[in-house]
Amino acid sequence: MGAITSQLVSVVRRLHAAGLATGTGGNCSAVDETGRLWITGSGLDKGAVAETDLVAVNAAGSVVAGTARPSAETSIHVELVRVRDARAVLHVHSVWNTILSQRFAADGELAITGFEMLKGLRGVTTHEHREVVPIVANSQDMPALVADIRRALASHPGAHGILVAGHGLTTWGSDLAEAHRHVEIFEFLFEVVGRQLLGR
Repeated sequence: MGAITSQLVSVVRRLHAAGLATGTGGNCSAVDETGRLWITGSGLDKGAVAETDLVAVNAAGSVVAGTARPSAETSIHVELVRVRDARAVLHVHSVWNTILSQRFAADGELAITGFEMLKGLRGVTTHEHREVVPIVANSQDMPALVADIRRALASHPGAHGILVAGHGLTTWGSDLAEAHRHVEIFEFLFEVVGRQLLGR
């Protein structure tokens, strides 16, 4: 345990307080200075997460520290660290990301443009940016889901996040602060898009 695990617990609790990791929903991870990926354990109340509820895995997804049971979605986090060079990965559930992930599932993506808040995403400097968020079908078959995510991200190299239909958002960053900012930006944008669709 160390600085990164303390920071991870703090972020998880903030997400819970914001209604983005309600109950046992969501999972969060961060890479420490040794290259280990610390991730929240499975089936935990995110509002009461402690450092002892975290587990570390290596690049192959094998547990190397901690006694908690790793999230069933650990392999998704490992994949995002590998293909996006992420140092933190946050997966959240919200009403708006769930609604939009289903609404646009048949399109395979959700495009967002024209909003100043887009500039909160890494490397984006204008509201004219077009953020395309890929959407993949949900599955309890983790190897198949990881393969779908890998293909979707390869087709959308500029994406800052990905949606799983009826499930939620996963985003990442160069550190926990950036990943958390991406969650906040996406959730703001999803609510704006959702309210526009509903006409309110």
